[in-house]
Amino acid sequence: MKEKFTALFEYNQAMNIKVIDLLTLNYNKISEKALLLLSHTLNAHQIWNARIQKEKEFAVWQLNDWNFVRSINENNYQNTLKILKNDDLNRTVIYHNSKGDQFENKLEDILFHVINHSTYHRAQIATECRSNGIEPLISDYIMFKRNS
Repeated sequence: MKEKFTALFEYNQAMNIKVIDLLTLNYNKISEKALLLLSHTLNAHQIWNARIQKEKEFAVWQLNDWNFVRSINENNYQNTLKILKNDDLNRTVIYHNSKGDQFENKLEDILFHVINHSTYHRAQIATECRSNGIEPLISDYIMFKRNS
């Protein structure tokens, strides 16, 4: 299962890089909503890594400085790879959400959520791109696998 998650996060990383590249290339045409959605996607990944590792979390909807989105994305990816290498996917993670409520979930469910959440928001970004005259990326997992 760890191999599958490693492959999924490789896909997630590659698609995030492509979205960042596309938005950078079209920065003066893209909507603020698209930039906020990308920040939120990266923030959520950081937040879940931080919850798993008991570290400081980003704010859910903070708008990140564009000069740092690549490094945030890379840090998220590297931290997740460490989690996959060193942690038990069946471990129960106890955490607090942004409202302070306590929950617990298995690590594998949290990691799947990060992938699913990222894919969802990349689709929203694609819609924003099309609305602003920018051809969106094809970011389907199966297309990634065909080309890798």
